[in-house]
Amino acid sequence: MISINVFSDERAWSKRLKKKELFFKNICKSFPKKYKFSNKKVSFTLLLSNNKKTKKLNKDFRNKNRTTDILSFPFDEKSKISKKNYLGDIIISFNFVDRPRSQNLKIFKDKLIRIFIHGFLHLLNFDHKKNKDYKIMLKEEDFIYQSVISKLN
Repeated sequence: MISINVFSDERAWSKRLKKKELFFKNICKSFPKKYKFSNKKVSFTLLLSNNKKTKKLNKDFRNKNRTTDILSFPFDEKSKISKKNYLGDIIISFNFVDRPRSQNLKIFKDKLIRIFIHGFLHLLNFDHKKNKDYKIMLKEEDFIYQSVISKLN
């Protein structure tokens, strides 16, 4: 079972996403079976933030002085999930998801789901540094996304 703690330090999220915690819990409930971690206690933290915060964190922890759509900080580099795991932290920038500002709510949420899944996979130690790893990660993202969309719609 996945437990997610959702925090926000950017007011703009509340204008686009009324029930933030419920939104992300429903996404996790819609994950394919292999990512639900049945009979295990898996948790992570999600911070809904902005470009200013992601730029600072990106500079402080990754030595990259630029904004980014999402940051993931896996708690452990082990890929095996045991009975009880804290996976780590995800930070998503509102400014990236809300671009262009003229997009409707459905497109906004769709982008957010994709970015969230991407960050979640990083917590599971997927990466895209090499082209072959990128292809593997993209395939898993699409697999999870299709499961989520089919169950949420």
